This record gives sequence, C-alpha cells and structure tokens, in this order.
Amino acid sequence: MHFTAEDLNRTRIAEGADPLWETVLSLHRLRDSRTEPALAAWRQHAARHGPGPLRRLLPLVPPRGYFPDFLTPVAGAAGVEPGLEAVMTTPRRRLRSEIGLLAGQSQRSGHGQHAAPDSWMRSLADGEPAALRALARSLRTYHHTALGPGWPLIGRRVEADRTLRQHALRQEGAEAMLRTFGPAMRWRRPVLEVAYPRDGDLRLEGRGLLLVPSYFCTDPVTLADTELPPVLVYPAAPLAGAGPAERDRPGHAEGLRLRTYGSGALRGFQTRFGSLTGTRF
Repeated sequence: MHFTAEDLNRTRIAEGADPLWETVLSLHRLRDSRTEPALAAWRQHAARHGPGPLRRLLPLVPPRGYFPDFLTPVAGAAGVEPGLEAVMTTPRRRLRSEIGLLAGQSQRSGHGQHAAPDSWMRSLADGEPAALRALARSLRTYHHTALGPGWPLIGRRVEADRTLRQHALRQEGAEAMLRTFGPAMRWRRPVLEVAYPRDGDLRLEGRGLLLVPSYFCTDPVTLADTELPPVLVYPAAPLAGAGPAERDRPGHAEGLRLRTYGSGALRGFQTRFGSLTGTRF
C-alpha cells in the first residue's frame, strides 16, 4: 500500500467493530478445520441456529479466495441496518460484475458443489428486489443468532485494539501507529507491506486508509476493487490478561455464554458445507 503525506494525514481507525465485516469473516472461521477449543461452543451454536441463512451466505463467501465487496459496505460501520440498506441498494452493474467474478472463481476452484441455486444467484446478480431482500434477511438472521450473544465481547476486544492504535496515532502520528502492527503488516516509508495471498500494489492517492480491527479476522484483508474507498481489516490484538487460547488465536469464545450442543450438529454442518477456511483475494 503506497502512501503520500496526504494519505498519512487521512489514515484512521474504525470507530468500533464492523458488524458486516465480522459477519462475513466469521463464515470463514465457521469452516476452519483446525481444532480450536476456544471456538467450539460458538461454532456449535452457529451451526445449530444458522442452517437456513448459511445456505445463501456460504456460496457467496467461499472457503478461500474472492468474495464480493458489496457484502461489506462502508455503511456497515454505522450498524447492521445501515449496512444492509447499502447491500440492498448496490447498483445492478456492480452486482453482476462481482457475482460474475465469484462464479468464475468457483468454476476454477471446484467449489461449485456448494453453490447457491442458479436461479437465486442469477436473480441476485440482476438486482431483483426479492433476491436482495432475501440476502439481507439471511445476513441479519445469521448476525443476530450467531454473533449477537457474543457481540459485547467482540466489541470489547475491538475497542481495546482501537485504543492501542489511537494512542500511538495521537502521541506520535500515523507512521508510529503503522509500526505497531507486527510481522503481518510492516511499515517501510512510504509503503505498508501486508502479508497477502497474492502480490499487488494499492496506491491510496490521497484517499487515506481506514483500518478496521476485527475479532474474527485471522489475516489482513482488503477490498478487491481498488477503486473503492481503501480499507484494511486486520486481527484485533488479544485483550490484556487473556488466557493462552485468546493469545494464540483470535475469535476467543470465553464469555460468549453460548450453550454447547454437542458435536453432532457441527459434524452435520461440516459434512454439508465443507471444513476449509481462507481469505479474500
């Protein structure tokens, strides 16, 4: 990511946890094949309560690679409903382009076996109101049932990270703040080097950068369309005093107060939808 002096002046930290980014990134964690005891209760809860929404959402957010930018609009920073309104008013041309990219990736990668019904995906690409309402309803339901019980914990972790970055920004400036992110994000003026699945250059060109700490993010991720307002989502730092599971992995489930339903529901979920995870390209 290439910065100018103006970009540094306009670089900022998100005001809090972004509900749509957390919703979409949690779909990756849901299919994570690695054993993570700290996430077990949450995954079982989500698998039990989310089968309906997941039938529409998982094909839009495949285990690895590209997922459509319109699922994570900037309006989501203001809350679930403003974000969903932005999703439902995505221009038809953009819907067709992004769903077309997704379909091409699915054919190349062999993920088509988990594809949504062709008729619904075509309706969504055409911007049909009923399809967009169904998508918004699925996002809303999954967010409230799978993430809602743990949202206070998600918010605390994101706020703790935000406080850390904001302190560096206010005390020493944007460059000092960009040096706080650790090995996956390395500042070498005037470039921020980010560990990513593919090589590429993003020139901010005076637009600045919005940095979004995320509870469910495992690796830095940005929007695929470089013409959109630049955003970089990154794993929020663990809460101070957290246990080993929290320090080792994001997505700590202690405090979510989710009932454990046993392994049967989760095994069924994994059989239907696979158990891989990945990041946006």
